[in-house]
This record gives sequence, C-alpha cells and structure tokens, in this order.
Amino acid sequence: MFQEAPPLWKNGPAPGSFYNFPNTTFSLLQNSSSDAFKHSQSPVTTATSIIALVYDKGVIIGGDLLGSYGSLARYRNCPRVLKVNENIILGAGGDYGDFQYVKALIDQKIIDEECLDDGVKLKPKSLHCWLTRIMYNRRSKFDPFWNNFVVGGLQDGAPFLGTVDKLGTAYEDKIICTGYGAHIVTPMIRGVLDKNPNIKRAEARALVIKAMEILFYRDARSFPKFQIATLDEDGVQVEGPIDVSQNWQMATLIR
Repeated sequence: MFQEAPPLWKNGPAPGSFYNFPNTTFSLLQNSSSDAFKHSQSPVTTATSIIALVYDKGVIIGGDLLGSYGSLARYRNCPRVLKVNENIILGAGGDYGDFQYVKALIDQKIIDEECLDDGVKLKPKSLHCWLTRIMYNRRSKFDPFWNNFVVGGLQDGAPFLGTVDKLGTAYEDKIICTGYGAHIVTPMIRGVLDKNPNIKRAEARALVIKAMEILFYRDARSFPKFQIATLDEDGVQVEGPIDVSQNWQMATLIR
C-alpha cells in the first residue's frame, strides 16, 4: 500500500516551499499575500554615460539618445540632457523610467518655485542637495532610483557641477563622467584641463564631442546621436541631435 513520505523535519516546510513563521500574517508559502512588497532591484531600459565639465564661464553636459533594453538598442530617441531653469541644466544616466519619474518631481518643484513669485530662481546647489535627499530616501527604503544625475549651472555667477548616484553619494568637481565614460573619458578630459584649466566654450564643446566619439567606438551601449547642453552668462542652449563623426577604416586592421 502506498504511503505518503514523511516530512523532512517536524513542522518544517514542504519541499520547495518557505517556512511560515508563527503569529505572522505574511505568507511566503502562498506568495499572494497583500503584505508582500515587490521592488525592482535592477534597471530595465537604461541609458549610458553622461559627460560634463566646467569651462571658463559656464558648464557643459553631453549624453546620447539611446535607451537600451538589456543589450538591445531598442529606443533611439531618449533625451536625457535638459534645461531645468535659467540657472540649471541636468543630465542623467541609468534607468530611463526612473529618470522620467524624477524629472516629473523636478518639474513640479520648478512650478512650486514659480508659484512663490518671490523673484528667486532655484539654484544648482539647491537642486543638487535636494536630489541627494530624494535618492538617499529611496535607497533607505531598499527601492532606489537607478540613476546617476549630473547637475550643472551658475551659482551666484560661478560655474557649478555636481553629481549624485542611486545611493545618495554626492560630490562636486570640474569634470564629471558617469557610466563607462568615467573609466575611459575622464583621463582624457583631465589631461586637457591640466594643461589648460580655463578652456573656452568652443574648446569644451569640441572636447565633449570627442568624448562622445570615443564612447561610440568603445561602449557597446552607446549611440551615434547625442545632445549637448551649455549654460553660461549668455543663457542656456540645448543642441541636438548631433551625429558622431564615424571612421571605421581601422576596423580592417583588427584580426
């Protein structure tokens, strides 16, 4: 006569199931309890590097237009370099959906500032500090915004450039590159600025274009169309899409 196999241990879970702790309403065994919280711990549609630096009278930020669905170059018109107000420009890498959500929060904050009608515009250091609180708050809930933001602008007439990542880690610098660009573009830009710390706007723009070209050749998640935002005493300008100048003749030399 067939007999049911005894449990692995007394009062233990069935094979392939989780143990249900007594006096709790959360049931892992059923996996359908309303007490269960599900968080996305990995990005889905992502954008790659942001390149930013300070020049003599302002700041410049560049980023391409690709949204990658895993390794698939799926979405090819995902702008992530934008004007926040007359004092601030912003660039973002990482999960594009999270960026859109945070952008909506920033847009509402700008509207709230305008409604005060006190003649004071939001400054880049203020937005940078506020973003650190937003990012760290979500990180503390184990549900981070999977982004790296770069904030640039003019703070009382002086150029400002700062970044904050998904953990709320923040710093300021004259050169900020995120993603793959942090590894292969930062040394190139730093070498140029070491020789000439006060480069002009045209030189900074040419440097960002060169950086985007380098990334297109070497980063499998990059794209040959990108945007550039500049902010100085002449105002904010967002250019793009700009095409990368491509030359694949050297590919024939690769064995």
